Amino acid sequence: MSRLFSAYVIVDWSAAAKPSTGPDSVWIGVMKRDLRFRLTFESFNPPTRAAAEQKLGEILDDFKKRGERALVGFDFPLGFPRGLATGLNLSGEAPWRAVWDQLDKMVKDKADNTNNRFGVGSEINRRLTGGPFPFWGCPPKDALTTLQPKRPRAHGPDDLPEFRHADLAAKGAASIWKLYYNGSVGGQAILGIPAVRRLKLARGEALKVWPFETGFRPLTEADLAGVEVVVAEVYPSLYKAQPQPGEIKDQAQVRVTSEHFARLDETGKLAALFAPTIPAADVVVDAETEEGWILGVGA
Repeated sequence: MSRLFSAYVIVDWSAAAKPSTGPDSVWIGVMKRDLRFRLTFESFNPPTRAAAEQKLGEILDDFKKRGERALVGFDFPLGFPRGLATGLNLSGEAPWRAVWDQLDKMVKDKADNTNNRFGVGSEINRRLTGGPFPFWGCPPKDALTTLQPKRPRAHGPDDLPEFRHADLAAKGAASIWKLYYNGSVGGQAILGIPAVRRLKLARGEALKVWPFETGFRPLTEADLAGVEVVVAEVYPSLYKAQPQPGEIKDQAQVRVTSEHFARLDETGKLAALFAPTIPAADVVVDAETEEGWILGVGA
């Protein structure tokens, strides 16, 4: 059985507000094959998101020159809980893309990592509810009328869902509405989605975002004709990474996660992971149009 990919790139994103390396910074893990088709691993720890975006572009350009297709996994949600696009009165046939475009207009993420993620969360709250909900979590100094350090209330039946279908299936995944504190992914998503959008714009139809552009189904070689990059959301915490001597936890996680997908592809088992593990029609539609899914969750 032929492999779908030649390389596996896992990106551990960060919402840090200043340049940083080491723990809790951006890590890029690259698993690729050498001249003898043996898998080799390399990691990069750029100090800023801008540097990481540039490095990622260089990595993908190198694969393109060699005619190699890459799976690129980001460790933050690529979509929001169903209903956000409607709640913000965003137009367009694809709710996920409308949200991406809206975030791109709002986010200011400078070369030195200073960013307005709390301001973006606050403004979305203002438009949705006029109060500090559903986004929450920030340092006290960044608190605003429409964004508070602590969660003001639980989600009710008339609110946007607290979790996506994929978050519930992952059992333990944080809500995207949480912007700050340990385990939060909201800040990474607000700052990361515009970066993925730029990657997509730069590569056009050669880059497909799963499951939005590929469909939520098993992928075949025919599906990927002309495709150089498939972008997916991943959840490295699913894979118990033991750091090797000299490695830190984040570095070990991108290595182990890239190894995991490379091994599945080698044995012909990766293609099936792009299909729904919860076949309910509403779950599939929500994943394809708004929420996205986490590759490998529920498998």
